[in-house]
Amino acid sequence: MKSYEIAADTRPTERQLKWQDMEFYAIIYYGMNTFTGKEIGDGFTVPETFCPENIDTDEWAETINLAGMKGIVLTAKHYDGFCNWPTQTTDYSVASSNWLGGKGDLIKTVSESARKFGLKFGLYIPVWDRHEKSFKDSSGSYNKFFMAQLLELITNYGELFTIVLDDRCDDVMRFDFDYSSVYKAIRERQPNCAVVFRGPDGRWVGNSRGVTRAAEWSTVPASYGFNEDGTIPYSKIKKKDGQMETDIGSGKAIRRETDFIWAPCEVNYPMRPHWFHKKDDDMLSKTKDKLLNIYYRTVGNNSNLMLGIAPNKKGKLHETDIQILKSTGHDLEIIFGYNLINDSKVTASSELSGIYKIKNVTADNESFWSPSQSDKRPELIIKFDKPEMFDKIILKEHIRNGEHVEKFTIFINVKNKWKKYSGGTVIGHKKICAEKPAESDSIKIVFEKYRKNIEISFIQVN
Repeated sequence: MKSYEIAADTRPTERQLKWQDMEFYAIIYYGMNTFTGKEIGDGFTVPETFCPENIDTDEWAETINLAGMKGIVLTAKHYDGFCNWPTQTTDYSVASSNWLGGKGDLIKTVSESARKFGLKFGLYIPVWDRHEKSFKDSSGSYNKFFMAQLLELITNYGELFTIVLDDRCDDVMRFDFDYSSVYKAIRERQPNCAVVFRGPDGRWVGNSRGVTRAAEWSTVPASYGFNEDGTIPYSKIKKKDGQMETDIGSGKAIRRETDFIWAPCEVNYPMRPHWFHKKDDDMLSKTKDKLLNIYYRTVGNNSNLMLGIAPNKKGKLHETDIQILKSTGHDLEIIFGYNLINDSKVTASSELSGIYKIKNVTADNESFWSPSQSDKRPELIIKFDKPEMFDKIILKEHIRNGEHVEKFTIFINVKNKWKKYSGGTVIGHKKICAEKPAESDSIKIVFEKYRKNIEISFIQVN
């Protein structure tokens, strides 16, 4: 088989499908660094320093919900090792702080608030721990310490939709970290939990600037992900460490590959200049328009967006952040609230058999349209009753069966002539073509290049 044929047959797990459906969620950066003003703590700050005055996790969850997000990821701890839950493994935790007399459990509190407002809950867990002495031991005894903490986290806080496993400590680690046991424990206790960043279920985009590749494939050469035993799969093309390569999934990039994985992309992006709260950042939050543009470039480019949010020392969100987030959610609801395709007639150049009809693209479910195998340049036309104004066209593939589209072009009818309006490469879970506003009574989408077949599950026009 040719490389593109093998790639076309690569498919996601149910776990990955559910994770990709999350699309847009928050990561809350809150811990000892909030009180020291550091981005990376040294692990020597006394626990009493952590003392929120009036923490309001319901405010966090309500704001995140109104922002149009579907979940909350909380920093269980950061590199300094201070634990946001009363762990039995160390005295460097909220149990040794003055917060609630040492009786507080931030993970429990945030997880309850998340579910109260209909949000999924997940955890960020770093491998690095600058407080724990065993991390500096070359014997590998730290593996036992980490596993004990992990078991507390995956056992005591209900269902987790994701664990962001941060492995950015290779240059200071003197032992072999046991990723295999970590993955195995998560699979056993949290079977629906996607392990990303340093995990088999999703890959980090490669930067924290909200920048994705022009074509962000979920189907990539095996070396861009991890095996269940923690190792990097074999690949003919060795990925370049520390470099965000611009093309990792196109036909040209994979032409010598024979081993592929489904590794969808996650983009982490801070709302402020820093991940943890700093008072000097209070007027430097990303604007609503900036967040919307990032949304189009990430969620709208076959990626998940994890937006970094930083409450202050009191445990509150800054009013400016609240207003920006609420406005972002309001605009997302207005922009995508109604699909103009509902007022149109959709036709296709062909249909495969009797069940893969073109009408399936109007329903966002498991159904899909697929053209006849003899149709080498499939196209579909959306015809409105009258000219409509729009500036966004959304396409979704039936990714349960893989990614297939390599190139498509969108035309609009202007004075009875087809004029190119937009286009792209991979569609995958979701592609948002955001362009200048246009008015037309017809839209034509032509699929010019694809792998084996085409399966389009949904189209939206706004």
